[in-house]
Amino acid sequence: MELDDKIYAHIVRLCEEGDSLIDEEEFDKAIEKYSHALELVPLPKTDWEASTWIFTALGDTYFINEDYDMAKNNFYNALNCPDGFSNPLILMRLGESLFECGELEKAKEYLLKAYLLEGYKIFNEEDDKYFELIRDII
Repeated sequence: MELDDKIYAHIVRLCEEGDSLIDEEEFDKAIEKYSHALELVPLPKTDWEASTWIFTALGDTYFINEDYDMAKNNFYNALNCPDGFSNPLILMRLGESLFECGELEKAKEYLLKAYLLEGYKIFNEEDDKYFELIRDII
């Protein structure tokens, strides 16, 4: 299934606006743009590839804004979208969000999955505490 070209173009435009707002540290406004883009995706949301990257963008924005519970929820949604479970960024960010929510056993699971897909390089730009959580089990 593919989205209508006009709807897809509108979704892409909203997400690009959200990305620009992130660069300006306007996180709440970026969340509004991404949320509006997600509203344009037909139900069920998890059937559409566009939802994978919209939920990921929302999760990232919430994570940057230190709203880890909302980040976690959006990464779980992204995980259930097309190719979500094989996306190392989604797995890593979900693990990091779970870590910040104090759900360390679940965090280990997702951080380890990200590591198994990408190796240590996925942790290069991240706080060492996330890799330290899985160091003893790799």
